[in-house]
Amino acid sequence: MERNACNEAKADYTALAEAINGGLDAGLTVSQIKEALSQLYAYTGFPRSLNALGTLQKVLEQRQSEGKAIEEGVEASPLPSHYNALAQGTEVQTKLSGQPFNYAFCPAEDYYLKAHLFGDIFARDNLTHADRELITVSALSGLENVMPQLQAHVRGALNMGVTEEQLRSIPVALKAAELQAEALRCEAAIAAAVEGKNDVACAQSPWPIGEPNTAYAQYFIGNSYLAVLDPATGLCNVSFEPGCRNNWHVHHGAVQMLICVSGRGWYQEWGKEAVPLVPGTVIAVPEGVKHWHGAAKDSWMQHLTYHADAQPGNTNEWLEPVSDEQYDTLK
Repeated sequence: MERNACNEAKADYTALAEAINGGLDAGLTVSQIKEALSQLYAYTGFPRSLNALGTLQKVLEQRQSEGKAIEEGVEASPLPSHYNALAQGTEVQTKLSGQPFNYAFCPAEDYYLKAHLFGDIFARDNLTHADRELITVSALSGLENVMPQLQAHVRGALNMGVTEEQLRSIPVALKAAELQAEALRCEAAIAAAVEGKNDVACAQSPWPIGEPNTAYAQYFIGNSYLAVLDPATGLCNVSFEPGCRNNWHVHHGAVQMLICVSGRGWYQEWGKEAVPLVPGTVIAVPEGVKHWHGAAKDSWMQHLTYHADAQPGNTNEWLEPVSDEQYDTLK
């Protein structure tokens, strides 16, 4: 179900179709998948939810034509005659949040959250409240710039009976589906919400993580992630996991600009002491100077980067790795 929810949020319907097929093969029912994709309109929007349900329809039609097994499952029970959406939703929201919540700034939104999302939707019993929070966490992991909501639902999942082991299984499942950046985002939210590790760069950073930096992986020790912010100027955000650093390298015909925006790391020029990178640090790497940069051993680090004074035909020259012996001396 984690892959279904995350791919719905990413609007990757090809991957979603594969995930739905895998889920049906593993024993998920049509009712469960349909309910999950329907619920997610409240978190990812009607277009994604409707397109995802359309993808489910196509998968079911194909499976029927191929004679593959389909288990319909049990539909939600009818609501009792005395059902009160606002009262039910307020109770569920309070349990999920751990305390009463009132969005006084926008009473209409407050009502929708209580009566419709946590009332009408959560009242449908073909998914448990714990299931619904696992689905929500998986989906929000697939979205950029919703870290406060992702952390809130990590805490909410625990309040609704999800175990820490179940929570930590979400990024494991996402990694297995090659959803690396999404798994990273989920791990950061869990670290912040459950462990109180707010120094995890990605847990509090508004900057996008991007995708695994596979094109340059051979020049890095550890994993890095690349988010292209402006293709026209080459402005990128690079995220380094703890201990990750790039090789010594030289920029010929351009000045590289580094702006640390999250976490802690290091920048070092050949023959000089390493310089700490913390949010707000700006480095103009001189043209032709051998250097490296990366995260601290115990912290993620994100920096923006672009080239200034770029000359026609400028190039990067990648050199030897920064050895563990060199790196481990940095404190």
